[in-house]
Amino acid sequence: MATLGGHGFGAKVATATAISNMERCTGVINLEGGPLDHRYYEAYNELESYVSVAKSMDLSKLDVNQATKHLKDNISCAKWASIFV
Repeated sequence: MATLGGHGFGAKVATATAISNMERCTGVINLEGGPLDHRYYEAYNELESYVSVAKSMDLSKLDVNQATKHLKDNISCAKWASIFV
């Protein structure tokens, strides 16, 4: 496990590396990294699908247990499911 960091282009490399190796990174520290298009990375697409699951929930019609069950049933990664819960 590691925290990655960088400045300028190194910050972009650190971010891309962390996104591609989320199970091995604990964090990213960037200084003047500028924008980076993360949509290319598999990890970004996975997280985006989990956010869509959460956004699709009508919380006014669910209690805590139902919301928790919905998240755990629809988010395949147990780590991300626990974060969203």
